[in-house]
Amino acid sequence: MTKDPVTIGARAPVREAAVLIREHKIGGLPVMEGQTLVGMITESDILRLLQTGKISDDLWLPSPLEVIEVPIREFINWEKTRHALTSIGNIEVRKVMSHPAVTIGEDADIEEAASLMLSRKITRLPVVREGKLVGIVARSDIIRGMAKPGA
Repeated sequence: MTKDPVTIGARAPVREAAVLIREHKIGGLPVMEGQTLVGMITESDILRLLQTGKISDDLWLPSPLEVIEVPIREFINWEKTRHALTSIGNIEVRKVMSHPAVTIGEDADIEEAASLMLSRKITRLPVVREGKLVGIVARSDIIRGMAKPGA
C-alpha cells in the first residue's frame, strides 16, 4: 500500500481534485471531512460530469466523431461551453464522489484486497486502522506485490 495517501476535503472544488490527480499521477483520492474518510473521488467520477445533462440541461457536447463530421460553427456557443466547464470545476467534491468508501483493514492480505476490488469493480482501496485512513492500495500495488519473490 501507499502510506499517507494524498487526500482532498469533501468541500473542495472538483477542479482541485483534478489538479491533485494529475500532479500525483494517480487515479483517485480519498475524500475526507476532518479526520473521517467519507468517500472517494476518481477520474471516472470527474469524467461523468461531462456527460450530456450533467453540465446543464441545454448544453450539448459533441462526440469525437461529430467533431470530425460537423463543422465547428454548428456547435454551441463557445462562451457558453467555457462557462459550463468552469462551473463543473466549482462543484464540491462531496457532490460527485463515490460514497461510502469501500475500505480494507491494514492486516488484510493481498488476496482479500484483490478479491474485494474485483467484486466491487473498483481500482483502489483506502486502508484503515481503527477507522482512520492509513494508506491506499491500488491495482498496481497488488501486481507489484504478486511479482515479489515469496508473495
